[in-house]
Amino acid sequence: MSIEKAKKHKKVKSPAKTSIRSLDPFLEREQANYPNPLPSREFIMQQVAQHGPVSAEQLAGLLDIHDEEIGVFARRLRAMERDGEIMTNRKNLICVAEKLDLIKGRVQGHADGFGFLIPEDGSPDMFLGPREMHKVLHGDIVLAREAGKDFKGRREAKIVEILDHVNKRLVGRLFSEHGVLFVVAEDKRVNQDILIAPGQDKGARDGQVVMVEILTQPSNATQPIACVIEVLGNYADPGMEIEIALRKHSLPFQFSEAAEQLAQKTPKKVRKLDWKADDGLQREDVRDLPLVTIDGETARDFDDAVYCAAEGKGFRLLVAIADVSYYVRTGDGLDVDARQRGNSVYFPRRVIPMLPEALSNGICSLNPDVERMCMVCDMSINTQGKVKQYRFYPAVMRSHARFTYTKVWAMLENPTGPEATENAPLLPQVQKLYELFHVLRKAREKRGAIDFESNETQMIFNEQGKIERIVPVSRNDAHKLIEECMLAANVCASDFLEKHKHPTLYRVHEGPTPEKLDNLRALLREMGLTLPGGDEPHAKDYAQLLDKVKTRPDAPLLQTAMLRSLQQAVYSPDNVGHFGLAYEGYTHFTSPIRRYPDLLVHRAIKAVLRGEKYKPGGKWPELGEHCSMTERRADDATRDVENWLKCFFMRDKIGEVFDGSVSAVTSFGMFVLLDNVYVEGLVHITELGQDYFHYDAALHSLTGERSNTRYRLGDRVRIKVMRVDMESSKIDFALDNPVTPSLPTARRKAKRR
Repeated sequence: MSIEKAKKHKKVKSPAKTSIRSLDPFLEREQANYPNPLPSREFIMQQVAQHGPVSAEQLAGLLDIHDEEIGVFARRLRAMERDGEIMTNRKNLICVAEKLDLIKGRVQGHADGFGFLIPEDGSPDMFLGPREMHKVLHGDIVLAREAGKDFKGRREAKIVEILDHVNKRLVGRLFSEHGVLFVVAEDKRVNQDILIAPGQDKGARDGQVVMVEILTQPSNATQPIACVIEVLGNYADPGMEIEIALRKHSLPFQFSEAAEQLAQKTPKKVRKLDWKADDGLQREDVRDLPLVTIDGETARDFDDAVYCAAEGKGFRLLVAIADVSYYVRTGDGLDVDARQRGNSVYFPRRVIPMLPEALSNGICSLNPDVERMCMVCDMSINTQGKVKQYRFYPAVMRSHARFTYTKVWAMLENPTGPEATENAPLLPQVQKLYELFHVLRKAREKRGAIDFESNETQMIFNEQGKIERIVPVSRNDAHKLIEECMLAANVCASDFLEKHKHPTLYRVHEGPTPEKLDNLRALLREMGLTLPGGDEPHAKDYAQLLDKVKTRPDAPLLQTAMLRSLQQAVYSPDNVGHFGLAYEGYTHFTSPIRRYPDLLVHRAIKAVLRGEKYKPGGKWPELGEHCSMTERRADDATRDVENWLKCFFMRDKIGEVFDGSVSAVTSFGMFVLLDNVYVEGLVHITELGQDYFHYDAALHSLTGERSNTRYRLGDRVRIKVMRVDMESSKIDFALDNPVTPSLPTARRKAKRR
């Protein structure tokens, strides 16, 4: 009997005086959560496992479910089925999924029609052929069974049941063929065409970008069917790349009505009543201290301000951070939206803020010459760069200047120049900040933090909104000065919360996995180098090697390989340290306007100051996973937009020749980053020359079988631009001088064999 039919079941009263439900080991927990508790999920699973596959009717009888409980019981069974705990077999009998050797996982699609099952338990991925992928869309949650191996020896899966169709809405381009309308999703991992139901096109024209809502999910025999709910416009319209990215990556870009109303009610300036209104915390007055903000030229939201002065032989450093937590309270409309967004997203020429503009660019932003609420980390630092003591407190401040990195660097380079003269009253404290920077930098080197050099670029646009050129962004010591100040405050925040045993989200970064470490060491051996530290190297070992190779011509290759051997930094309540920065504990405290984890850290610090415990309205591990996801989502979306813009920039350069460096090597070719243009494209393996090239993942190389020509990460090459595909945001290159082994040489080799 199906789970749905359990609703119609008429229970036969059990003759036993004591209900079997009293034996539920989780009864007390269920009673605490529900006034009329059902058997727990664990107890239901136990009974199904004990009695074998049973019908919904039999299970209701076994568990002494009363007539009035049937509907609620059916919903619990459906939820358990959705979560992959139980499933219904062909005979409509309920089974424990684990007993059927089924694997729960998420479908990961590929543009070429196949896909993979990513098991929830962390076991190796399984291949899904085109026939299996016809039943699902990328991202769906399924139960699958191992079905042997494919011709490449990969474990192959067969989908048994679809637990959750996650794609409800998709963005794509509408096309018409022979009177049939269909949409090709912008996310190429969704590799099925989506049919548009008759009369549901909302007037969209062929080739336009639309948002669709799926009416019928795919199955063995049918394609997905949808209706158009929004017509975004033509593909090449200015700003369309951002509109697509927002919807493709499910980025929230419209604030809720509740958030908008609260933003409108937020005061435009600090009031006298705000000084004492923060739940009993007394604010200190630091308005007379010459705090300054130092940011980029285009910045509009100012999170942080700094002040430095001599203190004995050492320094007093104040890092004042916008007190967003005063205006955004746990669970209110602003908080719900901020949590959902997780962070601000910075596209070229457009920002999707975490908070409405009234807060992000208004009352929370540390604008010059106005009073602002802030949280201060007040530190005493000795001449060795060690924080001897620190204190956190809420305050009211006034920024004495809005500096840019360029202006600060000009002041430091030329203390008698126009920038320094114009800001003469503030010059001494800027110079004291620079003095502290050198002290902190030496402490960083002694600590052994890894200092990877990054090549950042900026797109310069014309009046029509298209890229005119791409230029490198130079980082001077003013950038690094602020970075060191923020690191110091973040470490103090971590230490403060850990000392007081208050849960929070740490910014954790684990060292290399054994597999990645083996690959890195194989490459280093090839170069005649070694990474000290044995099976568990420290950041200091990486830093020493980086310093050793920085003058070598292959330094970019070695730095890239070392960087890729490390894991990605994430947010977690478990403090396992930050490998790259060589800190035992690290949080994000300094950017609550644009990062939700920082806002949580502020609330936790305030709770400790009050002698309380902060409850964030959710479990800390889940919050960590969510904030890590929103960070990756933002990175993916901005990368999509930048790639599209770069394709648009290169579309009229087909046939031109450029020099560049190999930036990545894969089994299907190598990516090349062009000099001065800062655009990346693929040289497919078939464009490397008339040879069989073999990929070595450990050495990041492709080697020709006959020619013995090898291409490695960092190699210099000359390429010709062959193709620019705006729809897939891909650029194809060909080598300007591909390898062509001479036939006589090849024949001589054949004879010797």
